[in-house]
Amino acid sequence: METKTDWLAYDTEEIVNADKDCLWHHLKPHKLFEKQEQMVVVEGKGLMVKDIRGKEYLDATSGGVWSVMVGYGRDSIADAVCAQMKKMPYFAGVFGTVPAIKFAQKLLEKLPRLDKVYFSNSGSEANEKAYKIIRQASRISPERKGKYKIMYRDRDYHGTTIGAMSSTGQAQRKQDFGPFVEGFVEFPHAACYRCPYDKTYGDCSIECARKVEDIILKEGPDTIGGLTVEPITAGGGILKPVKEYYPILQEICRKYNIWLIMDEVVCGFGRTGKFWGHEHFDVDPDIITMAKGLASSYEALSATVVKQEIYDLFLNDPADPDARLNYFRDISTYGGCTAPMTAALESTRIIEEENLVENSKVVGAYLLEKLEELRRYDVVGDVRGQGLFCGVEFVLDRTNKEPVTEAQMAALMGNVLAQGVIAGRTNSSFHGLNNVMNFAPSLIITKEQVDTVVSAVAGAIEKTFQ
Repeated sequence: METKTDWLAYDTEEIVNADKDCLWHHLKPHKLFEKQEQMVVVEGKGLMVKDIRGKEYLDATSGGVWSVMVGYGRDSIADAVCAQMKKMPYFAGVFGTVPAIKFAQKLLEKLPRLDKVYFSNSGSEANEKAYKIIRQASRISPERKGKYKIMYRDRDYHGTTIGAMSSTGQAQRKQDFGPFVEGFVEFPHAACYRCPYDKTYGDCSIECARKVEDIILKEGPDTIGGLTVEPITAGGGILKPVKEYYPILQEICRKYNIWLIMDEVVCGFGRTGKFWGHEHFDVDPDIITMAKGLASSYEALSATVVKQEIYDLFLNDPADPDARLNYFRDISTYGGCTAPMTAALESTRIIEEENLVENSKVVGAYLLEKLEELRRYDVVGDVRGQGLFCGVEFVLDRTNKEPVTEAQMAALMGNVLAQGVIAGRTNSSFHGLNNVMNFAPSLIITKEQVDTVVSAVAGAIEKTFQ
């Protein structure tokens, strides 16, 4: 008889102590928790989560990193995953599985200008695959010989592995982890609020995009193979480029035969009020990477999706000794798990049938409108966003845009949490600019819940700064 253990059972004090004794948390200075208890989250339903002490919070961060798109407690996802795992849990991606094939079809329905899907298990890995495609193509394709360098934008984030971090424009995230991979080239960000060229939109020539060509010419166009961007910069402060930005960038990329990569890890699956973040702009990327929202984080899944002409470069003849190794020699162990694709199929069905992209658009506009009202406080320097993806930048002086201090920002976040709302912030990303509070709730959020979130922020501002 099969032994069954109730893995949901726990002793509260034992778990609280084991959290401190055994677990190494992400992005946390653990010295703080030698004398204070860390939150342990044990239950979720809708947008509400409960900690081990029984306190409830409204989660305005979709799980802390903007990825639980359809909310907590979706039995239909759990049931679908359970049924699939009982039937066939895994086989390496060298073969096909039914969930992988079905979800690849679904993705290409959503991306009609792209043609092939490669699955892995994290956003970092999805971006690594894109970079490896570019690097290998620069060796095996005559028209791309030597085009191995990859350009990335200041303030964008592309992942936590060494390769992905090499393409990340966030100094504190990269600090102490070098040396980084050679062949990554940075270009300026596109944040109008802190324009790198001290220009004002309407009186500028979109220098933030046009200067990319100068950098390409300096590096050598024959050395640049790819350029990667987030459609809307996420962890870098919720930065949406102006409408002219991407057409200019794409024109430059096509001029020099550079593949444009859109990192949709955060923006995809309805986060911005369209299914894909890049749909807000007149742009046609060559490669799209994605993770987070694919399976609403009920399972780990990512994908790298490419155009047919990129895929075709790797169609080698195995009988040709000179071209025998010219296929994409890559594997992702957990890209062969069937549960993530099953969860993704069901999560996407929920997004479609419950019209959650439209909800993101409508309630997102309401969220931005309510956040705009916070400008009545002098410490609110800027409010920005798109869909259910918004940010508030806090400053000590609106004229010179001096950021609030790290201590003030930490106190502000603590005061929001004390009112039963979990918000996010730029965290250990920039020297002196970790001053943006962000909001990316699950796509099921209501206007009434938005009111709760913004009320908590207003109360926290008054307690922290008044």
